[in-house]
Amino acid sequence: MEFTKEKARIAYYNEEGIMLAEITFPAVNKNTVNINHTFVDESLRGQGIAGKLMQAAAQYLDESGKKVLPTCSYAVGWFAKHPEYSHLLIDGSEE
Repeated sequence: MEFTKEKARIAYYNEEGIMLAEITFPAVNKNTVNINHTFVDESLRGQGIAGKLMQAAAQYLDESGKKVLPTCSYAVGWFAKHPEYSHLLIDGSEE
């Protein structure tokens, strides 16, 4: 499964070009993004797609030198389960 990386989101499109999964992370400021939305189409749920999207986003944002403010409940839970990416999280004073 290949994801399409865009400026403020990573998405999965099927062969017909229909978006079936995405994670969005608009900029808060120059150095910080807000992971505010995760979506997986009903047809793909239960296959770990949201976790793969989060992994791809975390790697992409880490490579981009960005900090993360997760407000999406899925993203908050994912970061809690993946402490290896805790260095990406802002502490609140950096907003």
